[in-house]
Amino acid sequence: MNRDCRGLRFSFNADAEIAPESSPKAILPAHVTELSLQGCFLETSASFELQRNVLVKIHDAGESFEADAVILYTRPSGLGLMFRDVKPRSRDLLQNWILKALDRQLEAQQIPS
Repeated sequence: MNRDCRGLRFSFNADAEIAPESSPKAILPAHVTELSLQGCFLETSASFELQRNVLVKIHDAGESFEADAVILYTRPSGLGLMFRDVKPRSRDLLQNWILKALDRQLEAQQIPS
């Protein structure tokens, strides 16, 4: 779990897709490595400029999250996204994933008796 100006972020491991908002059929593969209620980090070879509006889909355990997002930062390994518009069903799924990630984090930190 990391805390910075983007809020609490959790390690997450899921496949994803990203596409420019202006060309939703131009889908590029990605992999989520960090997740928060506000956004995520995608490992990808895709290149987007800062502040570009994109569509993101995250797939985990047979469920799919979708949101409009904006490119917040770039790194050589990928992109940091901030979610802009999340529908209620996807918001519920995201909250579920975050709770599970928090549970995993807490279990990993427990000291054995």
